[in-house]
Amino acid sequence: MAIARYRVMGGMRKSSIRGTVRQVALAGALAVGGAVAAVPVRAETLTDALISAYRHSNLLDQNRALLRAADESVAQAVARLRPVINFIATAGYADPRPISDNYTASLALTAELELYTSGANKLRIESAKEAVLATREALVQVEQNVLLAAVAAYMEVIRAAEFVALRQNNVRLITQELRAARDRFEVGEVTRTDVSIAQARLAAARAGLAAAQGDFDVAREAYKAAVGRYPGNLRRPNRPPMTAKTVDAAKAIAVRTHPLIRQRQREVAVAELNVLVAKAALKPSVTGSVSTGIDQDKNASNSVSVRLTQPLYHGGRLSSLLRQALATVDADRAELLQSVVTVKQDVGEAWSNLSVAIASTEANVRQVRASQVAFEGVREEAKLGARTTLDVLDAEQDLLDARAALIQSQIQQFVAVYTLLSSMGLLTVEHLKLGIVTYDPAAYYRAVKDAPTRYVSPQGEKLDRVLKGLLKD
Repeated sequence: MAIARYRVMGGMRKSSIRGTVRQVALAGALAVGGAVAAVPVRAETLTDALISAYRHSNLLDQNRALLRAADESVAQAVARLRPVINFIATAGYADPRPISDNYTASLALTAELELYTSGANKLRIESAKEAVLATREALVQVEQNVLLAAVAAYMEVIRAAEFVALRQNNVRLITQELRAARDRFEVGEVTRTDVSIAQARLAAARAGLAAAQGDFDVAREAYKAAVGRYPGNLRRPNRPPMTAKTVDAAKAIAVRTHPLIRQRQREVAVAELNVLVAKAALKPSVTGSVSTGIDQDKNASNSVSVRLTQPLYHGGRLSSLLRQALATVDADRAELLQSVVTVKQDVGEAWSNLSVAIASTEANVRQVRASQVAFEGVREEAKLGARTTLDVLDAEQDLLDARAALIQSQIQQFVAVYTLLSSMGLLTVEHLKLGIVTYDPAAYYRAVKDAPTRYVSPQGEKLDRVLKGLLKD
């Protein structure tokens, strides 16, 4: 079964089923209009909610900042290839008895450069770059979570609003039945028991309405947390986006595109590079230094030196670091394999949940149709004395339950589509084609990757512009 070809509303292929779904959707629209105090002129769509969630998410802001922090690790690794220049000023005082000149002072300018590190510095740069790419994939995963939460909150508001409409209609119907029972009691057609039963059902219906209104208020708060503002007049989406034709195709896409798997692949690359860094630490390194200075007597001094360092004994520390790096590679590779298993499992579960939701919707549509016919028949039979008030109320409750089940399954079906997209790694602004300018994760990296010094270089001026743009956004 090609699940991707179904629609959440009107996913069934019979015109009668589509008509029933439209009736329930109309009831939901009336509920939104009655439950929300101020209804804007233009209906709010799911796309609007997703855009708002993307633009106002604190989680995305947090992880974008973490990505910029990771970008700086590349700049720091690049900086190790450059000389370190220091200005040094010293002053001192000594007891005058041993020496005649008790005041000492000097000024010096020193420069030191790592000339050879057995490739360690370049390996650190590559490791930092892989870490940046891993952090970018983690940001994509956060984006997916933010958008999925917005979808769930949007559909929950619609579900809660339509439940309010059902409960309101239920109260109206039972009120009518109570009025009819009283009228029939007055003429002796029914007993007081029938009236009491109707009164009890009306009280229960009012309690259900109060609970539904409470659920709607809770859904509005959840919507505000996920989207950044309270919901307006929400429009039920017409159709969900496409996913995949088969579960195997969905799993294949997930293995290629899911940000968690890509993140783990980058982390394995980082670990492998860190092994090479640990090995390079066991090899010799060469450092050059230059200094010039002057003391309090204006005596100048200049020096140039080259220092070769070959580790011989560090108490086992360097060997331990190498073993630690090798163990980290094994752990990260195992984590990558387990992530593939987890992602495939998530896809399979999402596909199953979507299949169940589709089947439930089809069955619930038929149940609504049958319950509607049964309710109308029982009510007519009651007018002829062939049915009791309790029979009518039971039939009306069955119809209410059927409609509620239909709404629930339709909402679950729609959310299940987006959950499947998320499990495949496709629930992003770009894939959904929301038509907005997205955050460029490489903009800050391009500004800092060469380790610019602010205020003293063209790269530093470019970095200032990037930072101002981020603050403005």
